Amino acid sequence: MQHHIFWCHYCNVPLLKSTCDTCHSQGSCLNLSPPGDIRFCSAYEKEVINNLLLSAFGCNPFEDRLVFLNKTTGDDKIDEVIVDGLHIGVLRFDMKLLEYVFDLSLEGAKVFAEQTKNKTAEIRKVSSHLSGKKIKAEQILKVSDDIKKGENIIIKCGSLIGVGVAYYDSIDFKSSKDAVLRVKKLDGQKILLSKRISSIQDVLKANTSHMEKISRDAKNVIKGVVSRKEYIDLPVHVSFSGGKDSLVALDLTLNALKGREIRAFFVNTGIEFPETVKFARNFCSTHGIKLQEASAQNAFWENLDKFGPPAKDMRWCCKVCKLAPANRLIEESSFKGQMCLTVDGKRRYESFSRAAISASETNPFVPAQLNIFPIRDWRAIEVWLYIYGRNLEYNPLYDKGFERVGCYLCPASLSAEYQLFSRLHPDLHARWHTYLMEWAGKKGLPKSFVDHGFWRWKELPPKMLRLAEELGLKCNVSSIPENFSVESVSGVSPCTNGGFTIEAKVKGISLQDAADVLHIIGRIKISEPMGMLLVRASNATVKFFSSGNLLVTADKEEKASSVFRDVILEFIRVSMCTRCGICQGVCPVDAIEVDDMRGLYISDACTKCGKCIKSCVILKYAPCNFPGIQQSIQKE
Repeated sequence: MQHHIFWCHYCNVPLLKSTCDTCHSQGSCLNLSPPGDIRFCSAYEKEVINNLLLSAFGCNPFEDRLVFLNKTTGDDKIDEVIVDGLHIGVLRFDMKLLEYVFDLSLEGAKVFAEQTKNKTAEIRKVSSHLSGKKIKAEQILKVSDDIKKGENIIIKCGSLIGVGVAYYDSIDFKSSKDAVLRVKKLDGQKILLSKRISSIQDVLKANTSHMEKISRDAKNVIKGVVSRKEYIDLPVHVSFSGGKDSLVALDLTLNALKGREIRAFFVNTGIEFPETVKFARNFCSTHGIKLQEASAQNAFWENLDKFGPPAKDMRWCCKVCKLAPANRLIEESSFKGQMCLTVDGKRRYESFSRAAISASETNPFVPAQLNIFPIRDWRAIEVWLYIYGRNLEYNPLYDKGFERVGCYLCPASLSAEYQLFSRLHPDLHARWHTYLMEWAGKKGLPKSFVDHGFWRWKELPPKMLRLAEELGLKCNVSSIPENFSVESVSGVSPCTNGGFTIEAKVKGISLQDAADVLHIIGRIKISEPMGMLLVRASNATVKFFSSGNLLVTADKEEKASSVFRDVILEFIRVSMCTRCGICQGVCPVDAIEVDDMRGLYISDACTKCGKCIKSCVILKYAPCNFPGIQQSIQKE
């Protein structure tokens, strides 16, 4: 993955290779913060930046210029702002203030120093090296009266210009005995904006050969897989989400496989933005593409009480609302018993989890699907240049400030975009926000828990723990249903007649529930009159009583712990089953049945291969508060 682009200072455009196709000059290297997924600034984001700059500095010298954003790591939405090949500053959404903030950079400070006297402090030179130094009030020659504590400000020192951070409001500078600001960086190098104001068409022209090459390579990836002898007669589909990446994948596929029937798959999760559903349907209708739509209908809302709000570390909604309908759609669309080829627009730069995707991969959750990833190495700017170059209509949500489009209440979306959602669709937001407030109230959590987005994690990461501390919040949320619990009685202990045993008390699981899933552990015998279930596994025995008592015995301590963990996993699985049917689809011996009445059932045909365990949304995402289980899930 590349963390840089090039910049042609003659044409004033970004270059995706070192040479400009317009003037044929060599561009200078422009480093980007990882992952380097630079993109064009949307109309909405440009308006946000304009308002912030006008408020802070009384001017915006970039108003008529192309602005580029490069997302980087932070508490929420945070982007490097690039204009004329200069790092002007950082646009970030402050999770505490719940609003956007613009942090000025060194290059940005030098540009604004020529335009404004706002947010400026002039200091006396007290040493030859001021960068990194703390400055006291007596060293201040002049300061504007609009500086607020914590802001990045312009620093002037003779002919030197730089950027610093204020420790106090400027009104309190004189009364402070401590340092009032810190100089981040200061030097005498001049920075000027380019005399040339470029357009998107200029960017397209300068990168023509690069875009032609990567488009040709992407089409060759599609052709290369589809034309293989073992795949040549298989149906070809494109996973079309209504987003920019899948739009490009669809257009590339249509051009790569002209004359061949191509269908678009659209999984309607039931919680899609109305704009996305409308765009996907209209685009396919306008271009004569057969759209096959799988709907999850009310699956999200029907499972919400069981799981609680989905979270970044527990995305149960993805399997319930996406994979299950996708499985059904592919089974209906493919030749019986054959594989389906699906072109997908996933890219490495989108997330850490996608960084290692190959040109084609089988889908572990949808056995009948081979995915092809023709734009896996593309960056966002390349996706947009393709869209602009081909003059493709695209989802209007991008112009309204959304970097990525998906489910409107997705926990993986940013708080900045959640605020956008609340204004764009107040009716949809009201339903979801009302649920969150009621859920938080039952958990004894305050309104600020919802307002600041803490619901988006089951286990808070360090950045959110720091925010919680700043806000004075105590956050501890469990996803295990209240009617299900396991309490270990004695841990692992030696048996008098040899071996080791673990005893526990289980609530919320009946004998029939246990019998329905424990074939995956071993052979089952159930005696309802005696109120007991007996499971014989290799070198281990499981006894489960209608009273909820659980007894696991094995020849070795490690074996007893392992079997106990596996039994509890199955209990969690059956108690929280969503009836999504994914495990049924991956079972190679048809040993699993899932229906609305009975729920999950594993027959004695089970070979204990474990594929259903690896595919289960419950066992993948539910944070289990039992010894050894969480570690086991992570290993899977």
